[in-house]
Amino acid sequence: MSDRPGVMFVCVHNAGRSQMAAALLTHLAGDRIEVRSAGTEPADQINPAVVAAMAELGIDITAEAPKVVTPDAVEASDVVITMGCGDTCPYFPGVSYRDWKLDDPAGQPLDTIRVIRDDIVERVSALIAELVGTTS
Repeated sequence: MSDRPGVMFVCVHNAGRSQMAAALLTHLAGDRIEVRSAGTEPADQINPAVVAAMAELGIDITAEAPKVVTPDAVEASDVVITMGCGDTCPYFPGVSYRDWKLDDPAGQPLDTIRVIRDDIVERVSALIAELVGTTS
């Protein structure tokens, strides 16, 4: 077990919100937090508009791929942040759960995805401050 806190982001398709959150947390926290993301029903690929929105911040997620959530990954996390998967999100006692109410970027124009991304930036920054202190 790592001495770093582990965070897992879970949404339905692991193609938008959870991918943005994981990339932003990795980008802002570096190696201070172990980051995972997955979906309950993973898509075939990451939403191209999400890739474009992240590229605007200098974050390249083109090598990422949607993954299915596994019990082991959830249990290995200290915090699981769910995003719209409701009752299909796995639950394990002893893991801290939070639900971030965020619009689904699927089928949305880039301007809308930017708003969702910027909301995630604020939430991720607060999460870093909570788990490991300052974001710098």
